[in-house]
Amino acid sequence: MKLTDKQWEKLKDLIPDGVKRPDGRGRPWRDKREALEGILWILKTGAQWSHLPPVYPPYQTCHRRFQQWQEQGVMQRVVEALARDLHERGGVDLSECYIDGSFCMAKKGGSSVGKTKRGKGTKVMAVTDAGGTVLSVSVESASPHEVKLVGKVLEERFIEPLPERLIGDKAYDSDPLDQALQQKGIEMIAPHRGNRKKKKTQDGRKLRRYKRRWKVERFFAWLFNYRRCVTRYEYKVENYKAFILLACMLILLKPFMR
Repeated sequence: MKLTDKQWEKLKDLIPDGVKRPDGRGRPWRDKREALEGILWILKTGAQWSHLPPVYPPYQTCHRRFQQWQEQGVMQRVVEALARDLHERGGVDLSECYIDGSFCMAKKGGSSVGKTKRGKGTKVMAVTDAGGTVLSVSVESASPHEVKLVGKVLEERFIEPLPERLIGDKAYDSDPLDQALQQKGIEMIAPHRGNRKKKKTQDGRKLRRYKRRWKVERFFAWLFNYRRCVTRYEYKVENYKAFILLACMLILLKPFMR
């Protein structure tokens, strides 16, 4: 998967160069842009590393660079830098944000894998702003209810400011969650569940914002266009999260595709 020159211009200073030996020996490092494009081809196609086409560096090189960047936290820093730049340019609207989660089957097990009625898997949580720009993602076990995962996905947000309002579906109808978010200055807006026994707490006028919740669902549609994110094949949850972050990086770079 090839990056445009504009996209690479945004990334080149965020991707670290290879470390050179003090004695000058050893093979020179492959170009970091070529290695990144090879990794992105794996992300886009969902293929095995050994199927990487010869137009890219050897798959061993790309896989090794992927592991190094994941361990160094490069993917997280890149996405945070892109989101922060967008926010500073006035491209982020925190007046109403949307939250949702999506189940992903985990084929090889590993950490952060939980049992559900759909099988063993992982839950990808996401928060987007009013325009649908991704602001945070987290990868957790699929077993806990989504209400219990809200705090973690907010902690892992890409920019410092918190949302003013957080809009979710009926799964987020929880008085304890409302109170916890109020302490952070966030208003939770979610339709009441049909079996709710306590008195209603939501204002019907504010619930009109719920009709725009499709924006977070659109983000998941974009995310799962990258086939390596659809099903988790990575035993280590950190590797799967790294692919999720790379997909978020490409989504944030869409305005620079030409």
